[in-house]
Amino acid sequence: MVVPHHATGARQARHRLADELVDIVPPALLADLVAVLAELVGNAVRHADPLPGGVVRVAWRLRPTAGGQSIQLRVTDGGSAAGPLLRRPAPGSVDGRGLHIVAGLSSRWGVERDGLGQRVWAEFDPVGSPRPDVLVAG
Repeated sequence: MVVPHHATGARQARHRLADELVDIVPPALLADLVAVLAELVGNAVRHADPLPGGVVRVAWRLRPTAGGQSIQLRVTDGGSAAGPLLRRPAPGSVDGRGLHIVAGLSSRWGVERDGLGQRVWAEFDPVGSPRPDVLVAG
């Protein structure tokens, strides 16, 4: 789906994801998916340029695996000079924790760049699968 490069884009993406997956994934996983998608779209709006037309592209894919459904979220924007990085915010800082939320809720996440911009993705292994201890970002 395509959403505006604006805070309303995150709301539209959250609602659409929740509506489409409510009967497919467990409620706790759906809450994690919605939280991560909100962070990814919010980061695209705050820190990256829009795609042509002033938009951000949002997608999700479910893949059947031996252990259940694997889910990938993808947010594509026009890119930024400094790509997404995990930061160590000061305790009193009001921002800088979004990617920690993404890393904590997803099984892994990363960034891909091409000539048009960047795509930030987060993957969720099937419920009950062991989580890797390694963070993939790059």
